[in-house]
Amino acid sequence: MSSIDELPPPRASPNQEHIQNEALEEHTELWWSREPVKSIVCYSFSVILILACGIGGIVLLSSTTSQSGEWRLAVGVTLCILALLVLLKQLLSSAIQDMQCLTRRDHINMLKSGGMSDTLVFLISSIIILACGIVLLILSFAGETPGFPPFLVTMHSVGVSLVVVGSLLLSGVVVFILLLVCRSCFPNRFHPRNMWVFSISGQLHQRQNTTSSLANLI
Repeated sequence: MSSIDELPPPRASPNQEHIQNEALEEHTELWWSREPVKSIVCYSFSVILILACGIGGIVLLSSTTSQSGEWRLAVGVTLCILALLVLLKQLLSSAIQDMQCLTRRDHINMLKSGGMSDTLVFLISSIIILACGIVLLILSFAGETPGFPPFLVTMHSVGVSLVVVGSLLLSGVVVFILLLVCRSCFPNRFHPRNMWVFSISGQLHQRQNTTSSLANLI
């Protein structure tokens, strides 16, 4: 008699996977918690972005002086508004999830943490932060004088910081989008196919997900 020492990991048949997918479709509240790692990462990043923009905006607004009042006020207000918009998106997603007013899978995938809405929020945020930094750098170089007043030095430093943060954020969003595209184009690399095993007697078996025995397919 032949025996198989090592068996492949349990894998549901196509029919079983189809039945499971249909069962999940009936419980729309479960779609909000799919891909938990992706959701946790995007949610944590949203919190960091809210705190960074909020604290940065408050610091600029609180340190406004007569010489540097205009640019500090403009950039500070922009960062504070950006933090409020990101916070509003997270609160809106949580409220919609609690009310369970969405029943379509594509809508849930768009609004949940880690969905398309988060990608758009991060993309817009990176562009705004990068644009503010570039404007500050242009203004600091345009107003450069032999003495280089202290407020221009501060403007230049803040501009460099915003450019660096905006560039890193934009690069992260681009990499994230590329990973999603690769995952959608090559799903088999992320979800391996069912594995087939031949025994010595020549019978073809497949490991089922609902039973521990091997079902003879021939």
